[in-house]
Formats: sequence, C-alpha cells, structure tokens
Amino acid sequence: MSQLPLRAQLASALGRTAATLSRATGRGDGSVIGGRVGLLLEPDLLRKLAHEKKLALVSATNGKTTTTRLIASALQELGEVATNAFGANMPAGHVSALSSNKAAPYGVLEVDEKYLPEVLDTTEAGVVVLMNLSRDQMDRAAEIWLLAQKWRRALAGRPAHVIANCDDPLVTWGASTAARVTWVAGGQRWHEDSWCCPECGGPLDRAEGIVNADWACRECTFSRPEPNWILDGEDAVDPYGHRWRLDLQLPGTANRSNAVIALATAAAFGLEPQRALPRLREVKSVAGRYTTVERDGRVMKLLLAKNPAGWLEAFDVTRPDRPIVLSVNAQGPDGRDTSWLWDVDYRILAGRHVYVTGERRLDLALRLDVAGVGFILVDSFGQAVSALPPGDIDVIANYTAFQSIRTEFGRAV
Repeated sequence: MSQLPLRAQLASALGRTAATLSRATGRGDGSVIGGRVGLLLEPDLLRKLAHEKKLALVSATNGKTTTTRLIASALQELGEVATNAFGANMPAGHVSALSSNKAAPYGVLEVDEKYLPEVLDTTEAGVVVLMNLSRDQMDRAAEIWLLAQKWRRALAGRPAHVIANCDDPLVTWGASTAARVTWVAGGQRWHEDSWCCPECGGPLDRAEGIVNADWACRECTFSRPEPNWILDGEDAVDPYGHRWRLDLQLPGTANRSNAVIALATAAAFGLEPQRALPRLREVKSVAGRYTTVERDGRVMKLLLAKNPAGWLEAFDVTRPDRPIVLSVNAQGPDGRDTSWLWDVDYRILAGRHVYVTGERRLDLALRLDVAGVGFILVDSFGQAVSALPPGDIDVIANYTAFQSIRTEFGRAV
C-alpha cells in the first residue's frame, strides 16, 4: 500500500492524538474529535485514507451498527479490517476509523443514511450494503423517500457492488440504479413506511403476516426482485441453494436478517459462508446492544430502540414474563420530536410490570396510558432498578438514554 502524503500523515497523526486525549480525559471515545481534527488540517483526508482499501459502506435506518460489526468480524478471516465499531457514522468518524488502522487492507464503515452519497463519492467504495429505510428523526433527516432517491442518484453509473434487502421496497428502489446488485431476502417486519410504490405512487400489494413475502405495485411494473440470498427461519440460503444454520449469539429475527446480509457481503469479498459463519457466531454484543449487566442481583438485558421499526424488533427479543424498563430522551442525537412514539404499538406490553423513565417519560407515559398499558413512572433508571426485585429485567432505551445507562455500568460492550 502506498504511503500517505506528508500533510495527510500529519493530519492523521494529530487526529489520533486528539482521540487519545479525549479518551484519557473521559470526554468520549475519541471517534469523532479525532476525525474532526484530521479533516480540519486536511479536508481531503478521508479520500486519501480510503485510497487502495477494499471498502464496504453499510447504511440503513436500523441495524447498521450490528451489521457493520458482523461484516467486519467475517472479513477478519481475510486480513485486518478498519471499522467504526461504535457507530460514529459520519465523515469524521470514518476518518478516525481508517486513520486508526491505516495498514488494514479492508475497511467496513457504517454510514448515516443522509451521508451515504457524499461518503460513496469520496471513498469510491467497492461494496455498498443497503438494509432498510423507515421514519427516523424527522426533524433532522430528510423524508425517507427523498433519502431513497438520493441513494438512486448516488449509485447510478457507479461500478460499486450493492448488497440490498429486496424485501424493503424503498431499499429496492434506491438500489435499482446500481450496475450490480446482490438481492437479499432479509425480511421486513415494519411495513408502515412502504405501502405505496416509490416509482409511481400506486398501492403495493403484499401478503400480510409473512416476513419476506413477494410484493408488487398494482399500477406499474415495480416489484420485488428475485433474491440471491434468503433468510429462511434459522437458516441462510445461498445462491446455490445451500442452507447454512446461523446459530448466532445475537438474539432475534432482525439479527438473523443482519447476518444473512453479512454473509452476502462477505461473499462479495470472496469469502465463503463456511469461513465467515464462525466469525459471525462469535459476536454477542455490539456497542452495548444486547449486553447483560448485573446490579444487586438484578440481571438486565440492554436493548436499543430509536424509532418505531426499532421498537418492534426490540419487543421481539424481550420476554413477557420479565419486568421491563423503558427510557426515552429527546436530545439532538435522538431527534427532538417524540411524536413517533404514537406509531409504536405498545399493547404488546399489556400485563407486564412496566417502569417508565427518561427525560421524556411523560410523553411515553401518555402514550402507554392511551394504549391501555399499566406502568409505574420513576424519576431515573436507578430508581426503576431499585424498585424491582432481584431477577431478570429487560431494558429498552433510545439513543442518549441508552448511552446514559451504559455509562452507569462503565460503558459495557
């Protein structure tokens, strides 16, 4: 691999120093400030760091941090991998990730949906992974149809190999201008943002109650492509019809979907499933997600849910016999608007012991009350835990609430 120009070397080194100081002083993990310093000194640093690397960009509304981790774990079978493991998914985070392991021949970068066109243009990544699109942070991000349209424009005419979830009509539309696409039937449980055809606006016909059913527009030719890879229950089915039992440590249907997409991505790098799968099975926690922590005999499973689709998947891995703590904030990274809470069907929690906390606990309490779900309102996460008897507890929190809970337990990962 050729050496970076001197200015880029200096910018990269100073960025790493800033990141180290940030960690040492307890200000953060350094994954953003290091990149910002580097880009300030060399605005074209990301392009230079990405040059000659075999890169995959991973973008979605939900699951991109986990899928990035799974892909990076698989590709370690081929060599060193530079990756933004903790979700700093904008250009500053990408600079930090690539700068921290400049010698790695491979890179796997989680990318914010809005930034994907810019990052693809800058890095000229060879592989792009597109998983799902649903409403999220409407006060910050563009409307999701506009995001899909930006993806279409960014991919048109590029040689990148796209790995796309064909069960999501918006993702299919966004990926369909790419020169080469591997279609994955990864499933889509949340349908509320994809009842209309993004091509013509007509109604989409799809079978209810089937996770990866065919879909088609009633008024034009837009329809679900034939998948190359399929998630079928506990198995991934490859393009040759071979079945691979996943046997993940990560729980839930969503993570099996993430895993089959990771296998398809690994295959795009020339890595066979029999070599990739053992790496995927080693992953049991991702940036605190799915971690189990203990305090005074209370064993808590930590789950992150940032939007309606994410809450639906989080409910899938909770246990109805356990009490559950829900925590919601509305800081900048969460989105200030909490109206999305009304799109979540909380009736699944009826009959459980539900504790509600977080900065916007009153918003969530009102939503639960309307849904007919009983709850106990508490001032803090610690108060909720103290009020519960020893035993297993499920915890679901949105982004900043989740990070606050992680901090209480020493940022368990």
